[in-house]
Amino acid sequence: MCGIVGYVGHRSALDVVLGGLRRLEYRGYDSGGVALAHDGRIASAKKAGKLTNLDAVLAETDLPETGSGIGHTRWATHGAPNDVNAHPHLDSAERIAVVHNGIIENFAVLRQELEAAGHELLSETDTEVVAHLLHDELERTPDLSEAVRTVCRRLEGAFTLVITDASQPDVVVGARRNSPLVVGRGEGENFLGSDVAAFIEYTREAIELGQDQVVTISADDVVVTDFDGNHAETTAYHVDWDVSAAEKGGYDWFMLKEIAEQPQAVADTLLGRHAPDGRLRLDEMRLSDDELRTVDKIIVIACGTSYYAAMVAKYAIEHWTRVPCEVELASEFRYRDPILDRSTLVVTISQSGETMDTLMAIRYARQQRARVLSICNTNGSTIPRESDAVIYTHAGPEVAVASTKGFLAQVVACYLLGLYLAQVKGTKYGDEIGAIIAQLEAIPAGIQRMLDDAEQVRALAADLAGSRSILFLGRHVGYPVALEGALKLKELAYIHAEGFAAGELKHGPIAVVEEGVPVFVVVPPKARDQLQEKIVSNIQEVRARGARTIVLAEDGDDDVVPYADELIRLPKVPTLLQPLVATVPLQLFACELAAQLGHDVDQPRNLAKSVTVE
Repeated sequence: MCGIVGYVGHRSALDVVLGGLRRLEYRGYDSGGVALAHDGRIASAKKAGKLTNLDAVLAETDLPETGSGIGHTRWATHGAPNDVNAHPHLDSAERIAVVHNGIIENFAVLRQELEAAGHELLSETDTEVVAHLLHDELERTPDLSEAVRTVCRRLEGAFTLVITDASQPDVVVGARRNSPLVVGRGEGENFLGSDVAAFIEYTREAIELGQDQVVTISADDVVVTDFDGNHAETTAYHVDWDVSAAEKGGYDWFMLKEIAEQPQAVADTLLGRHAPDGRLRLDEMRLSDDELRTVDKIIVIACGTSYYAAMVAKYAIEHWTRVPCEVELASEFRYRDPILDRSTLVVTISQSGETMDTLMAIRYARQQRARVLSICNTNGSTIPRESDAVIYTHAGPEVAVASTKGFLAQVVACYLLGLYLAQVKGTKYGDEIGAIIAQLEAIPAGIQRMLDDAEQVRALAADLAGSRSILFLGRHVGYPVALEGALKLKELAYIHAEGFAAGELKHGPIAVVEEGVPVFVVVPPKARDQLQEKIVSNIQEVRARGARTIVLAEDGDDDVVPYADELIRLPKVPTLLQPLVATVPLQLFACELAAQLGHDVDQPRNLAKSVTVE
């Protein structure tokens, strides 16, 4: 959570910081604030609510023109979202300003220590203790970087800190532990940000910071050390998207733009994976084929929407590899004492690469000697760096809090993993893998068709905007699609929505079906397993009890026609690949219904894009 920007250079620091915060507002919008170092003093402004509130404050505040500053947009953890708890936080002398992402777990002990020494803290936050600790340390150690290193060694928990000191206005110092921070390299200017969107308008050259590192930026230099002051190695990389990718592009909402980008996101995630010799190639796979051949159990762990991608992965991986596959919520994984060993492959899925529950699950798995492979959309983030192997999705930046193109790209990456394991283990021949890849490469056209046919879904959303409850049913891979459809509706429309395995209807859920309740049903393609016939029976069951049935079925499936009050046609695709097309109308439906209700589609209440605390 929380968006952080730091800047030193030749431009107006206020303009750079505010621009970065606007592109990071998806990370938190409970409050915003800026601090500028100039002429031996800190000039700051902050305000609860979205950045428009901060803009109003700044319009009435005379902040100095300076080339050094920091900024923050907050998702509240410690302390209510109000003006006092907004960042930046200053020390009592107003010499130091601190912005922070994460949680300092021992802040209560540190606060008691500071108050006993006579410090007066004004907020309820854990962040403010850092400003006061730095105040004391700078009395002993005048160098800001050294003071930050000393203070960081005393902190416990997950944190990114960015600090400016009025007496050293030519530098900004950042530190990270278990929380994201990246450096942007420019000409005569350098940047810090929670992710590259903070500075993408000015540079596409970035440096990834490692765990427990402190970075000091000036206009002409970047110095990185560990918490003990030792020189630290870093990795530079080039960002392959530009500022236009973070703009709405004429759409009313970022979410609509990102839904429209799904054909490209799927195509880009597949790009370059199938070599001319017919073999599947995953360049980021740092595990050898010999290591993968020893894998006899796979556990996929994730949170939220990524968890539903993991559920789809289970069906595909087991079918193609014949290796048992479990799916776990990352927040529950390490607390049930899972059975892991060197032959277990733990697969983690995280769009941001910073999801704290998933990160802690990775660390637990590695302690148990399991191998870990991550599926992630963010180059240079913590989860891929702490994994044994990685498959990067190539969805590009996803600004809307509710994931859309990130989800489809994750599903594709899971398919690639399953096929790669099948290739290594010999459970699929090369021509079989090539045929499935060809089917995947045809999927973007199917997604585009669903986008082109969106008017039917929009009209349906307008018609159902008054619904108090909406249900979703599915079988096989349609079950996680139903769960994802319900989650999107809960996230965006704030109404009751539930997804069920259709076969479980008579075991309880059918009791909530009543006259007029809308029920979405994802119908699997006709196949040898008779699932399509069984779900047609489920449609009849809910319709007999007064439900309004909205049926998603492939072209040519006429068995559902007599029982569908509304029929949404899907392109014909293999059963395992159907989530890639069936999810799209459910995304559009949730987005449109939320807009009909007057909600902020991109920033739903109480949610943030990246959950970087447990």
